[in-house]
Amino acid sequence: MQMNKVMKSFIIALPVVTMMACSSGPSEEELAAERNRMAQEQAEAERKAQMEEEARVKAEAAARMKRQEEMVQQEKAALQNEQTVYFDFDRSNIKPEFQALLDKHAEFLVKQPGQTVVIQGHTDSRGTPEYNIALGERRAQSVETYLMNAGVSASQISVVSYGEEKPAVTGSTEYAFAQNRRAIIVYQ
Repeated sequence: MQMNKVMKSFIIALPVVTMMACSSGPSEEELAAERNRMAQEQAEAERKAQMEEEARVKAEAAARMKRQEEMVQQEKAALQNEQTVYFDFDRSNIKPEFQALLDKHAEFLVKQPGQTVVIQGHTDSRGTPEYNIALGERRAQSVETYLMNAGVSASQISVVSYGEEKPAVTGSTEYAFAQNRRAIIVYQ
């Protein structure tokens, strides 16, 4: 009877063991395919992350450049509010009170080598037109020389003289004469 029970158990266990033996794990090819799929997914995820990082870096660089350009434009606008150097009668030497103003322009131009300026020389109405053209040019050249001595490249500066042709203030008063004896730094 004992043997009968063992035999019955063996007969029941045999098909179970046989089924377990037949249902083996994935083949080597299936494992290799799964590893390749996972490697491709990982590589794609890394490429996507790298592209996102590159896009982020480019966006940050563009934002930095935009902020820099805005700062340059603000600095330039501030300088354009202070662009006139006044001279004494029949003189072309830079007065000490305008050296700080010219230093600001020079500093900006040195930092921005692509920026150019035209220095316009002007005079009051006293004197002959020929004399005033020459005096206006000497005044503009004085400003040019000052800027070049402060490190500005000669290729950034051009000079023009208008003499008495473009007065800032019309009239024959001392105030009008003083306002017309000038050189103006005009940014291009």
